Amino acid sequence: MSRAALDSLVAAFPQHILETTDRLGDEVAIVAPAGLLEIATWLRDTPAMAFNMLSDVTAVDYLARNPRFEVVYQLYSVSKKHRLRLRVPVGAETPSVPSVTGVWLSANWAEREVWDMYGIRFEGHPDLRRVLMYEEFEGHPLRKDYPMQQSQPRMDLRRKERDAVEEYKTLYVDKLAQARKAEP
Repeated sequence: MSRAALDSLVAAFPQHILETTDRLGDEVAIVAPAGLLEIATWLRDTPAMAFNMLSDVTAVDYLARNPRFEVVYQLYSVSKKHRLRLRVPVGAETPSVPSVTGVWLSANWAEREVWDMYGIRFEGHPDLRRVLMYEEFEGHPLRKDYPMQQSQPRMDLRRKERDAVEEYKTLYVDKLAQARKAEP
């Protein structure tokens, strides 16, 4: 079934699909960054596709390759029970891709993690800031050229702590309530 989804994707967006593979049951589409939002929305909203679950967002650093990075999206359709992986190549100079938080809300924290660890910006993300490292941390530790013994500035412990519960309410509960009101 996933092969049919991959074929439908290629037929619908030939201008944005750079390459496809299906090895050992893993269907993969390499997507141009410019077409990511359009493809993501189509994959979610088309009844034959119904990719309603974004399982994961991560990145890969290919230091010696151009483009250097790839952002990887793992998609799953609960109703159709098929999977698809999207890989988006990203250059090293100003690494950025559009945020898919408007398509799948679960992308919020995963995109923040990719930003924190690799330094890839997600344009249009509602709250792109560090999630694993502290605010004063310099650099992005999962990049292959990150110096292993780099010293870091100390944390500012005098700063007012953020209220995680209030953040959760603002970022998720309020948006979920708004989305439910907008549903027909």
